[in-house]
Amino acid sequence: MRIYTKTGDKGKTSLLGGTRVPKHHLRIETYGTIDELNSYIGVIRDQEAASAYKDFLKKIQDNLFTLGSLMASDPEKDSMKLPQLAEEDVTNLERSIDEMDLELPVLRNFVLPGGHPANSFTHVARCVCRRAERLVVSLSEEADVDPITIKYLNRLSDWLFTFSRMMILKTGSDEIIWVPRK
Repeated sequence: MRIYTKTGDKGKTSLLGGTRVPKHHLRIETYGTIDELNSYIGVIRDQEAASAYKDFLKKIQDNLFTLGSLMASDPEKDSMKLPQLAEEDVTNLERSIDEMDLELPVLRNFVLPGGHPANSFTHVARCVCRRAERLVVSLSEEADVDPITIKYLNRLSDWLFTFSRMMILKTGSDEIIWVPRK
């Protein structure tokens, strides 16, 4: 398989289904951001502190690849049978959040990203996840988007926040508390 096709050299690309759109199209921006998020999840998976969560993080990556393929398809032209997310995928995130919360100290303050690289990378992923969610919401205003997509990304950002705190706990690092100006 050839990596370069030269078909995008003039600033257009193809959606699944063949429709050509500008590379700045909202669909392209959306699935590109989901791809960026998936890459950060890979960076998190590579952190020693996350070793007990490698399989769960891989499942998240699989789900994000599914979301990316859904966002990359032209719903009016694509006849491919694409994988779908299910309510169970959201429930799995919620269950994991609840399990981590049992181990974590009660959150009494806002926390700042940092304290350990695993925490910092997770916060970056959380921010990219929120951007992906905003883009999907924007896309849903002009095209048909399965509501589970928005729900999954919303819950994933909650999971990433909770996981960032778990990374602090697992590394024995200190949470950095935000102290507002007086």
